[in-house]
Amino acid sequence: MRRLRACLGAVAAVGLAAAGTTALIAGSASGATSALANHWYAAAPYLMPLDNDPPDAAAIMDATGLKAFQLAFVLAPNGGGCSPTWGGTAAVSSDTAVQSVVNTIRAKGGDVSVSIGGYGGTKLGQACSDPAATAAAYQQVITKYGLHAVDFDLEEPEYENTAAIKNEIGAAKILQQNNPGLYVSVTTAGTADGTGWFGKQMLLEAKSQGFTPNNFSIMPFDGGFNGAASQTGALTNFNQILQSTFGWDQATAYAHEGFSGMNGRSDTGEYFTQADFQTVLDYATGHHMDRFTFWSLNRDRQCTPADNGGRTSGTCSSVAQNSWDFAKYSVKFAGVTPPTSTPTPTPTPTPPGTGCKPAWSSTAVYTAGNEVSYGNHNWKAKWWTQNETPVASDWGVWQDEGAC
Repeated sequence: MRRLRACLGAVAAVGLAAAGTTALIAGSASGATSALANHWYAAAPYLMPLDNDPPDAAAIMDATGLKAFQLAFVLAPNGGGCSPTWGGTAAVSSDTAVQSVVNTIRAKGGDVSVSIGGYGGTKLGQACSDPAATAAAYQQVITKYGLHAVDFDLEEPEYENTAAIKNEIGAAKILQQNNPGLYVSVTTAGTADGTGWFGKQMLLEAKSQGFTPNNFSIMPFDGGFNGAASQTGALTNFNQILQSTFGWDQATAYAHEGFSGMNGRSDTGEYFTQADFQTVLDYATGHHMDRFTFWSLNRDRQCTPADNGGRTSGTCSSVAQNSWDFAKYSVKFAGVTPPTSTPTPTPTPTPPGTGCKPAWSSTAVYTAGNEVSYGNHNWKAKWWTQNETPVASDWGVWQDEGAC
């Protein structure tokens, strides 16, 4: 989805005896805090703390045993500039809302990582002049929250911008050097072949800069996937890409590989159930992969009829589940047994309702969220468009919502 810093405040590396990892202690508004073991940052699911009906992090911790959260997303300001914000609108420098969430999690013995980038919005790698300036912006986030982990979510459309990716990878390397023990993950799009052309170019940029994060994670969804078998196949192929790019053997590649899934119904109408997550978890642990996470905790609850569970939602999964079912797979990846509860059987997902939206018009202007019907399918606009025929495409303006 950056960071330099000329002066780190109070930063010191300490050893965590129980975990055998290096921790970063940083001065911040919330005071110094000890790091968790790296396997917790590797298992942290995504949580939007300001959007998509944020769930109570403390309640999730109590129900599942989860200790780490991946807070999303830090972006450049919507109005321009090289300074960090939450979602393009809330300046990190003056934030109190996210800080409150962080404090709540830490008070219960947990911690957070922060994800930079994501899909949509202007990324700091696009807005800042060079890797050093990009890193300086991200360092503000690290120092503000006393972070021990960060995630670079490099995807559409930023990863098509060579200069932006150079800034992001360069910033990640600077942050890694200036913050001893910082856990760094790099997340990018997944395809059946592992990752696409732009993902491979990003890996080559990392190689050319001599940058190795804790892991490179792919997101095997929204690309024609169908359940766990297609996802584990993509992970196998991505492992081979890591081997060929960096000259690693298979085991070393798996030790630097991660999975970032989507629970329930994906943006393109794929379904990933609890059983799929268990299969991928078994693959990840069996191959000693470094990371297992998902998007998102905001969606880790069952839809109500009013939510229209047959559609993709930012606040529920559209599959039958108990609240926080999917979070428990992250807990298992971290090596902890979650509390027991009565599981909810996962039935075959029912298709969306058969009602068709108003017919698409070539002359009408549509903005993000507008819905139309075309070719006996319903479609949702991802951004502003006019005279673009609805068609299934990973990168197109229209999202297929299924037959009507």
